Amino acid sequence: MREKVSIITVCYNAEQDLKKTIESVRNQTYKNIDYVIVDGASKDGSVEVIKQNGDVVSRWISEKDGGLYYAMNKGLDLACGDYVLFLNAGDVFFEDTTLEKMLACSQTSQDIYYGDTMILSADGVALGRRRLALPKRLTAKSFRWGMTVCHQSVLIKKELCSYYDTTYRITADYDWVLSAIEKADESKICNTGLFVSKFQQGGISSKNIKKANWERFIIMKKHYGLIPTVWYNILMLFRLAYTYLKFGRI
Repeated sequence: MREKVSIITVCYNAEQDLKKTIESVRNQTYKNIDYVIVDGASKDGSVEVIKQNGDVVSRWISEKDGGLYYAMNKGLDLACGDYVLFLNAGDVFFEDTTLEKMLACSQTSQDIYYGDTMILSADGVALGRRRLALPKRLTAKSFRWGMTVCHQSVLIKKELCSYYDTTYRITADYDWVLSAIEKADESKICNTGLFVSKFQQGGISSKNIKKANWERFIIMKKHYGLIPTVWYNILMLFRLAYTYLKFGRI
């Protein structure tokens, strides 16, 4: 029996972006999908878009919430698949066969499947992969240098998924993915070698860099301890300085 994949989309006043995401889910060749949408009581046409796509959307709610990560936790409550992947409004799969290819990467069931992410400009032009290189082998140590795998590009067994820690307002996804990796069997973490998703740059973490960096420091301290965290952050500063001097950008 093919495993059911819960795709969760969170949106708020993002009618046009939501259309793109729903269409991307609709076009997947892998059909055992449980599609959940959590809308934050949008005032535009988002709810109408959801209703118009009732043949694709398995369950949805539209109500006020405390912010992005509260909404994502609601999505986890509604999800009933064997695996979970978050594809928020504006995010799309890299191609129509993405899920099919991901789950075909191993003949045995894996705890986590992961891949790369393509960054898009505001007008949808492909800018290339993220600055942080995708690790060939994903472990908790991989996140010492930052979020090397985006939540849009990682498929996680639902039983390994904890709730997002809403005390973090910007980088709770960093903590969420890292927590799942720590629970997983390292021998069952599969690098698919694929581009999994495309998303537009300019998320909440890029708009609040100082706060995001502080939250990331706190999360690293929780998972790695204070002294290693300080050391890793010093090394990261040197790496960023080297990148800037060599390429003129970070």
